[in-house]
Amino acid sequence: MAPNTSLQTPPTERRLTPRPPRGSSALTLAAALLGFALITLDASVVNVALPAIGGDLGGGMSGLQWVVDAYTLAFAALMLSTGAFADRVGSARAYALGTIVFTLASAACGLAPTLGVLTGARVLQGVAAAVVLPASLALVRQAYPDPQRRARAVALWAAGGSVAVALGPVAGGALTTLWGWRGIFFINLPLGLAALILTARAPRAGRRPAPLDLPGQLAAAVALAALAFTVIEDGPVRIVAGLLAPAAGVAFWWIERRAAHPVVPLGLFRGRTVAVALGAGASASVAFYGVIFVFSLYFQRVRGESALMAGLMFLPMTALIPVMNVLSGKLSNRFGPRVPMLIGQLIALGGLLVLLLADERTPTLLAAFLLIPLALGCGLSVPALTAAMMEALPQERAGLAAGVLNAGRQVAGALSIAVFGALVGGGVGFVRGLRLSLLIAAGLFVLSALSTARLRRA
Repeated sequence: MAPNTSLQTPPTERRLTPRPPRGSSALTLAAALLGFALITLDASVVNVALPAIGGDLGGGMSGLQWVVDAYTLAFAALMLSTGAFADRVGSARAYALGTIVFTLASAACGLAPTLGVLTGARVLQGVAAAVVLPASLALVRQAYPDPQRRARAVALWAAGGSVAVALGPVAGGALTTLWGWRGIFFINLPLGLAALILTARAPRAGRRPAPLDLPGQLAAAVALAALAFTVIEDGPVRIVAGLLAPAAGVAFWWIERRAAHPVVPLGLFRGRTVAVALGAGASASVAFYGVIFVFSLYFQRVRGESALMAGLMFLPMTALIPVMNVLSGKLSNRFGPRVPMLIGQLIALGGLLVLLLADERTPTLLAAFLLIPLALGCGLSVPALTAAMMEALPQERAGLAAGVLNAGRQVAGALSIAVFGALVGGGVGFVRGLRLSLLIAAGLFVLSALSTARLRRA
């Protein structure tokens, strides 16, 4: 069958998005922001609690890496289909379903008796989060038809996620100290219920039915899982996974070229703006997720701080993130997304280089303040690259755009945790592994900044 690389929806399948009532737009944004914050919080809240989880349930560095990556890999792999799923069933329905499953999976995590059960429940959380994220962004786009108001709404939506990621270590440290590590999952129950209540007023957009690309989705999931096993595990498992990952990747490419309804239309990547946004998003996730992971361990294992104190050390970087997100939206409205993307990437690059100063003798508070430039740069660039990606595709592809962008970001974040965890837990020593991790992230930012600089001026 000939490849289908068209990004346009056939006229017979198009549905006009109704203009929502004024009162419902704010509630829809609140619901989308809360859901996005909830699922992104769980991507970072576990980091500070890892030593406590290991002490209670056992498991070495690889087992603790899987507690984090089981969530992010399932999140990333399934998001390729769930973006299109949100388009097909309606973003409000997809959002409600994903929130229900996520809340129930959080309860299972909190009750987990073994590390294996916890890891399995984290996979289920990731599956649900993959449904919630693209649906939440599609809800925002439907609620704000005007481009300028939508840009501001997307900036606020991104701010909620960025604050949640940054607050994750703080919340994780506080909950682990006051309630135990299980509290970081039980807190999701009332928050999930609140998100469901707010969704009741969300506008119901038309559906765009099409069959799911199950072979392509399966090949993508196998490729990502095998890649993670290659990095995290040792021995024969690593060898088998190392052979399986590229084979599954080639199978995914072959399937997508021939599928009538591909999970990821390959023509999507022909647009320069789309490609640059994906690369910039991946670089930001490698730096942000990876640095939070290794510095959560640094504060506790190298500096000897408690879980609560380690979490509090991320507060300086948290405070200015929402300000930078809002500033990013304003700059995007005035100059286009290219300017805040480029400035943010350069600031983040400088922040990574500054963090190379951290070692065994660096005062804990100083290390906390050294994290601020990285947070400022990511806070400025992420809303802009999200807006660039959304505006590069037609509105009826909002779910697909959100799914592909955030799948790429989650894959990058998961792999950064796997690679950085292997470096700091290997034989080179923690501090040297930390510096190698920072240099890898810095190199990616150099490439993404050069690509962003070549974008057409808005």
